[in-house]
Amino acid sequence: MENFTKTVEIRWSDLDPNFHVLHSKYYDFGAYCRMAFLVENGLTAAVMFANQIGPILFREECIFKKEILFGDVITIDVQVQQLHADFSKWTMRHHLFKNKETLAAVITADGAWIDTAKRKLTTPPQIVKDMFEKMPKTATFTLIN
Repeated sequence: MENFTKTVEIRWSDLDPNFHVLHSKYYDFGAYCRMAFLVENGLTAAVMFANQIGPILFREECIFKKEILFGDVITIDVQVQQLHADFSKWTMRHHLFKNKETLAAVITADGAWIDTAKRKLTTPPQIVKDMFEKMPKTATFTLIN
């Protein structure tokens, strides 16, 4: 897959007292895009529940480039930047563009898969591997053995 994006409109409730988007909303936008990609590629909540797996984050970082204001339309992408060969751990990156042209933020998220019954990290089933094969890759994508 070459590119995957989601678009969101900024709501009044997304704003802070300075009338720009709350910093925590940026992370919500990234999570929305990540989960939309999973769901649209067959990894739904029902599938995760049946396989007793779920994604877990270790670190999430946002670099803010330009403020986002009420009325802006945000386009978010998702790409895998780093992936362990067994698909157990990953790094994903998002670009948030406002009004299709201005880079507003870059989010990097490091995560893994957890066995929801054992509450321990796990190697995911084949459906997760298939999903990662479809995910767009960064120009600097690295496979870790």
